[in-house]
Amino acid sequence: MPLVAGVDSSTQSTKVELRDLDSGALVAAGRAAHPTAEPPRSEQDPRAWWDALVEAFAATGDSRRDVVSIAVAGQQHGLVVLGDDGEPLRPAKLWNDTESAGDAARLVDELGAAGWADACGSVPVASFTISKLAWLARAEPALIGDIARVLLPHDYLTYRLTEAFVTDRGDASGGGWFDRTSGEYRSDLLALAGGRDDWASLLPTVLDPYSIAGTITTTAAAALGLPADISVGPGTGDNMAAALGLGLAEGDLAMSLGTSGTVYAVSSTPTADPTGAVAGFCDAAGGYLPLVCTLNATKVTDTVASWVGADRDSFSELAMSSPAGANGVSLTPYFDGERTPNLPEATGTFEGLRNSTTPADLARAAHEGVVRGLLHGVDALDAAGASVGGRLHLIGGGAKSAAYRAVVADLHGAPIRVPSDDETVATGACVQAARVHAGPSAASGWVLGAGEEVSPG
Repeated sequence: MPLVAGVDSSTQSTKVELRDLDSGALVAAGRAAHPTAEPPRSEQDPRAWWDALVEAFAATGDSRRDVVSIAVAGQQHGLVVLGDDGEPLRPAKLWNDTESAGDAARLVDELGAAGWADACGSVPVASFTISKLAWLARAEPALIGDIARVLLPHDYLTYRLTEAFVTDRGDASGGGWFDRTSGEYRSDLLALAGGRDDWASLLPTVLDPYSIAGTITTTAAAALGLPADISVGPGTGDNMAAALGLGLAEGDLAMSLGTSGTVYAVSSTPTADPTGAVAGFCDAAGGYLPLVCTLNATKVTDTVASWVGADRDSFSELAMSSPAGANGVSLTPYFDGERTPNLPEATGTFEGLRNSTTPADLARAAHEGVVRGLLHGVDALDAAGASVGGRLHLIGGGAKSAAYRAVVADLHGAPIRVPSDDETVATGACVQAARVHAGPSAASGWVLGAGEEVSPG
C-alpha cells in the first residue's frame, strides 16, 4: 500500500503523519519535541529540527518503508542562514522573536505602510523575516559576508532531504520580499534590510505548488528509514498546509489557537492592507491566504490558569461556570507584546476587577480576551476584501478546550466546525505529497475537515 508522508515542523515539535495515498486514511504518526524558545529572543538551532524529524519518523515503525512521497510544512517567518558548507551560521530567529521590532519600524518608515502593502501584500512587523534580516545586518554585521544561503524553516528541512535550495510561493510570501503578482523576489525591498546588495541571489528558487523539489538523498533516506529516491514536494508554511488539510473553499475561515493565534481565509484574489493588520499571503494551491496573526493565544490561558492553581481541564471548566462577559471582567491579553495590533512592548491588562470577582470570572475573561483579538481579525479580513461568509473551522491545541469552543461560537455568533483530525498541518503536507506524486487531482477523495459542529449557546 503506497503511503505519503506529511511533516509539521512547528515552534514546539515535529510531527509526522503517514497516510494512504488513495484513501487518505492515517496509517502511522510520530512526534518529537523541539528546544524551548521564548520571546524576546526566540531562537532554535535548525539542526535540532532535523534531529526531531529523525526521531519522529522512527516512531512510525515499519510503515515508513511504503512511503512514496514526502512534503514538509514549517513554522513561518523564521530566518535560517547557512554558510558555504550548508551548515547554519547561527541559531534561527523564530517568528515570535521580537528583537527586530525597531528594525521593522525602520523598514516601514523607509517605504511607508501603503508602499509595503502594495509591494508584497504585507507591512513588516517584528515577526516577518525581512525584519529579522535587517536585525542581523545591524546587530551582527561581521556575520553577513559569510552567508551563502537565506532560508525559511521548512526550506531548511527540504534542503536536508534533497540538497536542493527551493521553496514555495506560500511560505515565500511571508518573507516580506516576494512579489505575489510576478512571482519574483523584490531586490529593492531586500536592499532596505542593509548589509549587502545581493540578498536575492541567496534565496531559494520558488516552485509551483505541486512541483517536485527533488528526490530524497541516500543519506537522508537512511537517517529517516525511508525508501531511496522518493519524491519530495516543495513544502509550504504551516498555515498554508492547514488550509490544504482542512479542504478550505473560498470564503471559509480557519481560526487556529496555539502558541500564537491565527485566522485566515482562502481567496482567489490578493489583498493589500496598508493598516498592517492583514498579511496578504499566497496559499499552497495557487491562490491566496490573507491572514491575521496574534502572538498571544493559549499561552495566555495557561498562564492565568497557573495563577489560580488550575490545570487546563479544570481551568476550562471554571471558564464555563462564569457567564458570557465574565461578570464585567475583561482581559487585554498582550502578555508577550503583540503583533496585531503591532505593539511589541505591550503588556496584558485585566479590567473590571471587583472584590466579588471569582477565579471563574478570570478564566472566562482570559478565554474571551484571546478570542476577541482573533474575531477582530475576521473583521480586518472582511475590510481588506477577503470573503469571510463561509464556515469557521477551529483548529490548534485550543480547539480541544470546551471553553474555547463555546466562546468562539458565542462571540462569532454562528455555528463553527471543530475538525476531528487536529493535525491539519501535517495532513495538508500529506495532501501536497500526494499531488506531487500522483498529480493535482490526487487526494480529491480524501475526507478533509470533517468534525463536530458547535452552535452558539
